Amino acid sequence: MKRISFFIFAFSFFLVAAQEKGQEAESTQINIVYGANFTKDEAQFPGASIFSKDDERQVQFEHKGADLWCDIAIFYSQENRLRAIGNVRLQQGDSIEMNSAKLDWNGDTSLAKAWENVDLSDGKMTLTTDTLYFDREKQLSYYRSGGKVVDSVNVLTSKIGTYFTELKKVQFKNSVHIDNPEYIIDSEQLDYYRISKNAYMYGPSTITGEEYKIYCERGYYDTKIEQGYGVKNTRIDYSNRIIEGDSVYFDKASSFASATNNIKVTDTINKGVIRAHYAEVFKEKDSVFATKRAVAINLVQQDSLYIHGDTLMITGKPESRILRAFRNAKFYKTDLSGKCDSIHSEEKTGLTKLITDPILWNIDNQITGDSIHLISDLETEKLDSLKVLENAFIISLDTISKTGYNQAKGKNLYGKFIENELKIIDLVQNTEVIYYMYNDDQELIGIDKTICSKIRLLMANSDIEDITFFVNPDGDIFPETDLPVESRKLKGFIWRGDERILKKEDIFDEDDNTIELVKIRGIDNPIDIDAEEEERQKNENDPVNNISNNQGTKPKKTEVKKVQQP
Repeated sequence: MKRISFFIFAFSFFLVAAQEKGQEAESTQINIVYGANFTKDEAQFPGASIFSKDDERQVQFEHKGADLWCDIAIFYSQENRLRAIGNVRLQQGDSIEMNSAKLDWNGDTSLAKAWENVDLSDGKMTLTTDTLYFDREKQLSYYRSGGKVVDSVNVLTSKIGTYFTELKKVQFKNSVHIDNPEYIIDSEQLDYYRISKNAYMYGPSTITGEEYKIYCERGYYDTKIEQGYGVKNTRIDYSNRIIEGDSVYFDKASSFASATNNIKVTDTINKGVIRAHYAEVFKEKDSVFATKRAVAINLVQQDSLYIHGDTLMITGKPESRILRAFRNAKFYKTDLSGKCDSIHSEEKTGLTKLITDPILWNIDNQITGDSIHLISDLETEKLDSLKVLENAFIISLDTISKTGYNQAKGKNLYGKFIENELKIIDLVQNTEVIYYMYNDDQELIGIDKTICSKIRLLMANSDIEDITFFVNPDGDIFPETDLPVESRKLKGFIWRGDERILKKEDIFDEDDNTIELVKIRGIDNPIDIDAEEEERQKNENDPVNNISNNQGTKPKKTEVKKVQQP
């Protein structure tokens, strides 16, 4: 978009001349420079003088610094207007030139119309259209039947084009298309300001580059520094990510984008999605930063895994993605959920770490420890194993009595998942267990309380199906009446069932659900900061407006001092 400024010359040709000469109070009269052959035809052109070229040269006229040549001129001197026919050429200065088959010119109203094979060139670019209109009084020029602008690297086409001289703005509308070696732009309306070099896109608009594609229905672009933003249904397609949001800012030079409100960032390779209300994407570093109700969503065995934190960071190439969730981290999938201070998940190793005060729920089992690791099978992408390091503790509510708790603890815990269900649990070093035992009639046999060096639990439907004790087990099965209530909990027992994450909405706290979104300007009503600045400057320079703005302000009292002359 850097070179978009060349479009302005196509429309400013006559209007600039009018502005420059208007300061000299020059006459509006159209002047004959070379009349060549002269005749009249009162029947067909009453009151007109008809001039036609001779063997040496064409007819020539001059008006406010612009020179016109043609084969035939029908000139109404009293009305100060003319029609030029055949090989019409209009020139301003040494480089700006317009050609057409016909041209109507009114010197008093400053209205002009050129039509049939119109082309306008400044030596660097060429505009072609069927019909081009000029209105010096309103300081605008336009075409309505389609136009094409070409320079050394750009081709622009649109159905409608208008140049507003006072605003120094050109407006292209209806099927706007810009073809540049570095990008292609398609828009329903594109406004461009000559001084600020700011461009505005209205309606469905697309910018397509070699490694990116931007879509929005309201957009702004600063062509000087190649930065901009889109609002209303904005989407940016990078090489392997899609960014969507209410407002998306982008910087082509640094391959950086940020998004605000209702954001969705899709990883097209790993099929992961991030949702948040603020996010930053660094394309070259292949990283994403997200906050404000941020959640990462990944598909695991046809089941979505939701990971939340106050802040999410995803870094690394697709095969080596690392996801970090910081502060108040939580995750949920149908049969597995948990929470901790932070989560570190690495694509390359399949390792997910729950760090600082972690807790894990696998169906009805509560698992805690100083650190919890979940390991996935890299080939099947299914959960493979579990490690709980230091102070491992697993608890589940006794499903029959609904009052007691099955418990096992040890220094470390190692678990094995089969088809995503935790089937085998090994607890090692200083292990202890309390287990409620029932017969086939679901009558309580007793409560097993044992200590040993290692315990293996075989699980079925989240319940303990079998227990194996290794190396000098010491314990017994106590009748319920022989084991006091206070002895039915292992040291360190804490039941945290009220914290359990039962659905994906539970990963968000009240603060997450009451976030006040930033108000995005321009979604409902288009914003034109150049026009706003123009209006602001007008108001500042308008003495009447300044007086009205100051109404109600009490005037200052002038203090008069009398000084005795020496």
